[in-house]
Amino acid sequence: MINARLLFIENMSTSKEEIRKIGVDAASIPWLSPKALFITMKLENVSSFAANIIKQEMLGKGGDVAVNRGVANFSTETSDILIMGTYSQYKKLIYKLEMQPGSIRNIGEEIKRILMGLDIGKPEYFECGKYKLPIGEKTYIMGILNVTPDSFSDGGKYNTTESAIKRVKNMIENGADIIDIGGESTRPGHQPVNAIEEINRVVPVVEVIAKEFNIPISVDTSKAVVADRALKAGAHIINDIWGLQKDPALAEVVAKHGAGVVMMHNNDNCEYRDLMGDIIKFLRKSIELAEKTGIRRESMVIDPGIGFAKNLDHNLEVMRRLKELSTLNLPILLGTSRKSLIGNILDLPVNERLEGTSATVTLGIANGTDFVRVHDVKEMARVVRMTDAMVRV
Repeated sequence: MINARLLFIENMSTSKEEIRKIGVDAASIPWLSPKALFITMKLENVSSFAANIIKQEMLGKGGDVAVNRGVANFSTETSDILIMGTYSQYKKLIYKLEMQPGSIRNIGEEIKRILMGLDIGKPEYFECGKYKLPIGEKTYIMGILNVTPDSFSDGGKYNTTESAIKRVKNMIENGADIIDIGGESTRPGHQPVNAIEEINRVVPVVEVIAKEFNIPISVDTSKAVVADRALKAGAHIINDIWGLQKDPALAEVVAKHGAGVVMMHNNDNCEYRDLMGDIIKFLRKSIELAEKTGIRRESMVIDPGIGFAKNLDHNLEVMRRLKELSTLNLPILLGTSRKSLIGNILDLPVNERLEGTSATVTLGIANGTDFVRVHDVKEMARVVRMTDAMVRV
């Protein structure tokens, strides 16, 4: 009996492996694998002139391009376009576009850059200070330590050095790979604190953790002066909810200390032209800011910012479409722990969102997440270990 089934091939490595398992001649694998990898790529704000050329070129190679209905008669100046084809067809398209002048050539180079990312993937390691964490082997657990009186979930519980250190010890024993310290609540409606107050909350705890424990320390701040003091005290990572775009000096501080950085998407409102496209555009700007100051890609992590400037529908859409962040070829951090996304769906208070958090962590890992920022370290360590066993090869 013939047993037909669908395969879902998302990268060149899987394509080569599936072809190899058929038993083809080894010399045929490099030739066949680009044809087995089907790619749909979206380009925004393409001129109608360029869209017509790309469509005709891709049609001639056996692929296709979806464009706005006004492109054919030039009744619209620009259009988002969807290019659909195999890796092999894209390579032929790029060759033709790069022979064209001006903007057409630039589009070809941008498509080529995205395509190269499928081969390059993420950096092999996340480098933060003295630590070098392999990427792809496991999902890292970032344990949350809020040394604040007003955080949404655990405000006031760990705002003394003694209680904070006790919490750190417990998280490490339960499987935390990184400790993330926050000295200013970022919950909706929070009251901002000045840099001096934030330093006074964070730095003493960082100093003790750095002295007593062998674990990477992350500090959740958007202020350059706080980051500088925290890194001098022994921190290794800066976790910025504004993706280096709030304080112009923050990227330079991170670069100066050779620290790692988590760059999160954020916005001043919940208005988006195209949610995932806007998130990726924001994070691209963050990456450019980081690179200009000398931060290496091996020291960067991106975060889609669940719960920040996003309503429930936005948050659910980001969770469904996390794989699109692979466009940026960087490790991904996901922070969903106990958030309103879960509370709104399950109609549960903050202290009863464990199962909902587990579901988001599992889906996140399946869709490419490398770090999860959580409150319930013991339980999430088990979820992560089980999911990694199913997802990571």
